[in-house]
Amino acid sequence: MRAGLAAMALCLLVPLTALAEGRIGYAEIVPSEEGYVVNADIDIELNPRLVDAVSRGVSLYFTAQFLVERSRWYWLDEVVAERALNFRVSYNAITRSYRLSVGNFHQSFETLESAVRTMLRIRNWQIVPVADLQSGTSYHAALRFQLDTSLLPKPFQVTAIGSRDWNLATDWLRWTFLAGAVQ
Repeated sequence: MRAGLAAMALCLLVPLTALAEGRIGYAEIVPSEEGYVVNADIDIELNPRLVDAVSRGVSLYFTAQFLVERSRWYWLDEVVAERALNFRVSYNAITRSYRLSVGNFHQSFETLESAVRTMLRIRNWQIVPVADLQSGTSYHAALRFQLDTSLLPKPFQVTAIGSRDWNLATDWLRWTFLAGAVQ
């Protein structure tokens, strides 16, 4: 009895970031004419429960979150930009195809694997206009990717509470970059 209570107390002390199921394999900020863009490759695999849910018609929602901060010695870091990119993966039983939606852009795929692979390869995501960053200044960037269970149908939201199968996320990847002249 005591060992069970101690184990349960230890599980409650484990930080949620330790439960991350994936990782960000590569991320960079590249200057462009319109501003700075992010390119990233995310390493995450859908578990069998999520694959089954999509195959049965439940849409899965994912979010890539990006943050740019500037250090300040006299106060908390200044948030220069905070962006989110939302994805929806769904299955259409009539056409027997998977659909990946990013905003108003939709693309169909024959397999779930190809839809997920495309989603996990973020390219040319506009995050900061050129005018918002000072050339020669160092900034902190952070990126993470996660399954957004708050957008699931209510019965699945209840199931997702405390279920490891529905907790799919990466840890924050943090790095520093130097704003420079746009190429």
